[in-house]
Amino acid sequence: MSPPPNKTRSSPVVCELIASSSNIHQRTQTKNQALIQVPISDPRQNQTPPVIDKRALTMQQISDLLSTRSPGNKFNDPGSSDIKLTLSSKDGISVSMNVHKHILVAHSRFFEVKLSDKLAKYQWNGSAEVYMVEITDCDDVEVYIETLRLMYCKYLRKELMRNGISKNLKILKVAVAIGFDAGVLSCLEHLEAAPWAEDDEEKVTCALAELRLENVGAGDVLKRVSVEVTNGTGEVGDNEQVLLKLLHVVLEGKDEKARREMKGLVLKMLRENSSPNDLRKESLYSACDGCLELLRHHFLRAASSDLQDVSQIARQAYNLHWMLDILIERRIAEDFLKSWASQSELSDVHSKVPAVHRHGVSRVTARLFVGIGKGQLLVPKEVRYMLLQTWLVPFYEDFGWMRRVSKGVDTHLIEDGLSNTILTLPLAWQREILLAWFYRFLNSSENCPNIQRGFEVWWRRAFWQRNGEQQLPTQLHLTTPTNANS
Repeated sequence: MSPPPNKTRSSPVVCELIASSSNIHQRTQTKNQALIQVPISDPRQNQTPPVIDKRALTMQQISDLLSTRSPGNKFNDPGSSDIKLTLSSKDGISVSMNVHKHILVAHSRFFEVKLSDKLAKYQWNGSAEVYMVEITDCDDVEVYIETLRLMYCKYLRKELMRNGISKNLKILKVAVAIGFDAGVLSCLEHLEAAPWAEDDEEKVTCALAELRLENVGAGDVLKRVSVEVTNGTGEVGDNEQVLLKLLHVVLEGKDEKARREMKGLVLKMLRENSSPNDLRKESLYSACDGCLELLRHHFLRAASSDLQDVSQIARQAYNLHWMLDILIERRIAEDFLKSWASQSELSDVHSKVPAVHRHGVSRVTARLFVGIGKGQLLVPKEVRYMLLQTWLVPFYEDFGWMRRVSKGVDTHLIEDGLSNTILTLPLAWQREILLAWFYRFLNSSENCPNIQRGFEVWWRRAFWQRNGEQQLPTQLHLTTPTNANS
């Protein structure tokens, strides 16, 4: 008797795909745990401390990963999948998930070859078969699942921004192993633009050297630490109309105290209820463009000694700063950075505008430095360099004013952001910018940001071999010069 037409039965064929991943992840040795001696007088202190079950924790993380997907995403969807994929690790972890042959084949050369060869002779027209496929000897099942999950994502870069450098390096290695080209390129783009912690630097260079990806973008990533140069519409919905009206009311309001309060409220509301359908990118940028045009108009007038309505410079600068916070929260601020970096006409006349009126403009620049330094803005190195070329000197000139008169300015955060921004550039550009800062700081430290940490990192990169036998230099300490006549 034939089975009912709407029931799905598992194929009796099991295709075992051995994915040797010995070259995908380096194994780490478990550090010896330190023994802590405690007095034995108190019976409670003799109790064995609770032991964290790493296997159970890993399985919980995998379960969360498999159960979390955005609306419309078919990853691990049993209702539409045609393959039951089982991943097994060398340490005994085995996980099954529901995947789709057409997605795996379209994104991975490994699956394109293996699945096409193995399943070609088992195709039945109109059947509801679910094929059992097993991949054994995975080094890290969780990372393998994370990599497969990216195949179902439309915006890979946004997904990768949720991870740290170490996690994305692991994903990169799996993507290379299975021929997931889009994942490889997205990981490399993230590594090139995101800031690195000092302990990330060696991990990145070693991983890229091992994977040999010079022809697909790894050279751009390594330029940061190497002196070698490699050649190589629709109708706006009701919700959006309300939100846009709120934005414009706040931007154009006359009561400054109320405007500050409402900016915080609206920003909080947008952060807590962020949705891609509430405000389109085009609508937000339209509001930004309006503020920028007003800023340009009043700034150029003030530069020509026409100080009528000069207070509009600070007003529009703070409006732009607020809009930039919203764009960064939504991870769509890259176009703003490009536009701001191209405002050479404003930076050229910056010194002609009184500092008391213009220093708010440099707060916009400072916010961009912080965003780049935190990895919230990922743009090509040429754009980052253009931002520094256009606005760094005006920023230096206003830094003293910002520190003295601007409320709520965290100068240490800004200095760290500037340091990290410079350190994301190729080594030759780092040298140019940091040497210029060094001379400026020694002549006017009170009005110049202290980016000594960035200078030290550049010095180490430029003059010291990165190996275990070479001793690192002692830390430099720059202090404010004292006046000999004081």
